[in-house]
Amino acid sequence: MTKSLILIFLSIAIAVAGQLCLKAGMERVGRISAASLSRPLETSARVVTTPLVVLGLFFYALSAVFWLVVLSRVDLSFAYPMVGLSYVLVLLFSSIFLGEQVGSARWIGAVIICVGVALIAQT
Repeated sequence: MTKSLILIFLSIAIAVAGQLCLKAGMERVGRISAASLSRPLETSARVVTTPLVVLGLFFYALSAVFWLVVLSRVDLSFAYPMVGLSYVLVLLFSSIFLGEQVGSARWIGAVIICVGVALIAQT
């Protein structure tokens, strides 16, 4: 079970890194507006040629590979709730690395998620 937990946490960590890269990359691309959507090829080219977006997508694909290994080893009803930790980690790292302001209600929600994941992990 320890190896499976390591794989679960590795998959989650890589997915979180992917989310952070995607957000940082899209900050460089800029806001996608209705006008941008009226030029889908130009907008798509701008998005897929942004290195952080590409890196984020790569991390997502790598995370999916690890997740498939996890699914081959443990019950989905055990593994999937662990993904809730990704919400907590994104909250934490968005605050640290992206400078996002995180209010107390979000932190309280993060604590509740952690308590729920801890309960599930004990089963």
